[in-house]
Amino acid sequence: MKKYIFSTVAIVAAGLSVYAAAAAADDPVLMTVNNHDIRLSEFEYLYNKNNSQQLTKQPIDEYIGMFVDYKLKVADAEAAGIDTTAAFLTEYNQFRNDLAAPLLKDKAVEDSLLHQAYSHYGEEIDVSHIMFFTDDTSKEADDEYRNRAEAVRDSILAGQITFEEAAARHSVDRGTRNRGGHMGWIAAGRVPWGFEEVAYETPVGALSHAANSGQFYHIIKVNARRPARGEVKARHIIRLTQGASEEETARQKEVIDSLYNAIMAGDDFAVVAKEYSQDGTAAKGGDLGWFGAGMMIAEFDSVAFNTPKGEISKPFKTAFGWHIVQPTDRRQTPSYDELLPKLKESMASDNRGTLAARSSLRRFIKQYNSHLIDENLDKIEGMIAANPEGLDSTMRATLAVTDIDVAEVNGKPVKLSEVMAELPVSVALNAKNGRQLISSTATDMLEKRTLECAAEDLALTDTDYRNLLNEYRDGILLFEISNRNVWDKANKDKEGLEKFFKKNIKNYAWDKPRFKGYIIFTTNDSLLNAAYNYADSLETIDPAVFARDMRAKFGRDLRVERVIAAEGDNPITDYLAFGAEKPVNEKTHWTHYRAFRGEMLDAPREVADVRGKVTADYQQYLEKEWLKRLHKKYKVKINKKVLDSISK
Repeated sequence: MKKYIFSTVAIVAAGLSVYAAAAAADDPVLMTVNNHDIRLSEFEYLYNKNNSQQLTKQPIDEYIGMFVDYKLKVADAEAAGIDTTAAFLTEYNQFRNDLAAPLLKDKAVEDSLLHQAYSHYGEEIDVSHIMFFTDDTSKEADDEYRNRAEAVRDSILAGQITFEEAAARHSVDRGTRNRGGHMGWIAAGRVPWGFEEVAYETPVGALSHAANSGQFYHIIKVNARRPARGEVKARHIIRLTQGASEEETARQKEVIDSLYNAIMAGDDFAVVAKEYSQDGTAAKGGDLGWFGAGMMIAEFDSVAFNTPKGEISKPFKTAFGWHIVQPTDRRQTPSYDELLPKLKESMASDNRGTLAARSSLRRFIKQYNSHLIDENLDKIEGMIAANPEGLDSTMRATLAVTDIDVAEVNGKPVKLSEVMAELPVSVALNAKNGRQLISSTATDMLEKRTLECAAEDLALTDTDYRNLLNEYRDGILLFEISNRNVWDKANKDKEGLEKFFKKNIKNYAWDKPRFKGYIIFTTNDSLLNAAYNYADSLETIDPAVFARDMRAKFGRDLRVERVIAAEGDNPITDYLAFGAEKPVNEKTHWTHYRAFRGEMLDAPREVADVRGKVTADYQQYLEKEWLKRLHKKYKVKINKKVLDSISK
C-alpha cells in the first residue's frame, strides 16, 4: 500500500465522495460540487479531524474555503478519469479489501473460537502421543496417513498392542518414542492448535482420533489434568555436562555444590551467575525471564514451579547439566482482555483464521445470490470434451472469447473470458480436468466479487470504515491530479520556470555575494592536477553529467561537487573563495581539492542559482492559477442554512 504525503489541508480534507447513498434524513447535503452532493457528516468528520491536529481550533469559515478547494481538485481528478484507471482501481480495491476483511468476519464465530482458546488457559494436561507424517500433495495421500494413524489407534483399543509399544514402533517423534510417547505437561498456547484443541477435548485415559497439527497426525492420550500454575520468573546457574564423561559430570557436580554453598553463605546470586554460569543468560545474572508450564524440560519445570518465590533450589540435574534455580516472581493466568491480542495473533496463524471469514462468506453468497451456472459449465465441458487430446492454443483462444456466463454475483455475470484470463497458459485444459479447473477458478472469482460487494455495502453502515476508505480514495486522486497540475509540472516545465524566475527576479535577491562553481576533490595531488587539466580542456560542460563523467574517467578517488555558497556557509568554499584558512579534517580522505570555473555573483543569474525557492514559489503560483480555473469550471453551491447550523 502506498503512503501519500500532503499538505495539512490535503490530509484533513480527504473526504467521502463515493457513498452518497449512506445519507439519511438527519444527514443533510451541505454543498454540491460539480453536481456531487457532500453531506454534513463528511464535513464534520474532516473538520473535527483537522482541529485534532492543530494547536488552535480553526474557524469553520476559514476551513470551508480550503474544503471547497479540495473538493474541486477531487472533482477535477474524476473529470480526468483518474478514478477509472487500472492503477487507481488496483490500489483502491486492494486497500478497500484489506480494510474490510477484519470487519466482514463473523463476529460470533470469531468470539467463540477466541473464548474456546482462552478456556484452555485454566488447565494444564499431561499427554503422550504417537506422531505420524501427513501429506498435503493430494487428498488421497493425506487420507492414507490419517488411516494409518487410525489403524494404530484401533489396534491399541483392541488390546493388540500397548500405547507405549505403539509409540516405540510407529511414532516419528524421536524425542518421545523411547519414553512411550510421553510428552509431559503442556499448557495452552504452547503447541499447534490442531494438537491443543483435540488434547483438551480428550478425557483422561482416553485416546483421541487422528489430530492434524499441520505437519503431522497424532494419536493423543491424556494422562492427567491439573489447574494451570500460571507463569514463573526465575534465574539459574548451569554447569554443562551434556556429552561429558562420568568423571567430568562428577567434577561439575562438585562445582555446582560449591556455588550453591557460596550463595547460601551470602554471595550474590546474580554475581555468581555472571562469573560461573555456562549459558547465554550468564551476562544477565542468570535471568530466564517469564515462562509457563511446558516451556522448559520437565525436570527444570518441576523444580522452578515447586520452589517458593525467593528461595534457592538445591542443585539438580537435567539432560543439559547441573542447575541451581531461584524463582523471583510468579503470576497467574492473565485475564481474557489481557490475552486477547495474543489469542488473535495465534488464531490468525492457523486454520482458525479462516473460519470466521468463511462463515461470513457463506452468508454473503446467499445474500448476493452468488452461484455457478451449471448448465453453461456443462456446455463448456462438452466443448472441451470434443477435443480429447486437449485444447491447443487456437482452441483455447476460441474458448476465451466465447460469450457465455459461468457464474453470477449480485445479478452481474462472471464471463468465461474472465475465467480463462485467470488460467495460466501453461495449465493444460483437457476432457479430464477442464470442467474442474474452470469451475474452481470461477468459484474463486465468485467469492472474491461477493466479498467486494460486501465491502461496498459495509460503507453504507459503518461510518468509521466509510471515512477511512474514502479518505484513502480521495488521497490517491488528490496526489495524482496535483502531481499533474503542480508538482511534476513545476519540475518539468523549464521554460515556464525560467519565465517565472525572470518575472519575479527581485524576490530572489541575495543579502551578500555567493561563490558559484565546482570543487574537484581527490585523494592525492597528482590526481587533482590531472583531473583539473582534463576538465579545463573541455569546451563545454553539462552540469547534469559533469560530475558523473569525471568520476567515470578518474575513478573512485575523485568526486566533483557543484556549489553555490555565501561566506560562512561552508569552510571549504570560505577557504577557496573568501580567503579563509584551509580547514583541517582528519576524518576525511578527500585531502586535496580545487575550485574549478568558479565566479562570484552578487545576485542569481539563472533558475539553477536559486532552484529550490523558485520551484516552490512556482508550484504555489501554478496551484493558484489551477484553482482559479477550477472555480470557473465547476459549480459549487453551499447550503448556508446547514452551514450556519454547524457554526451554532
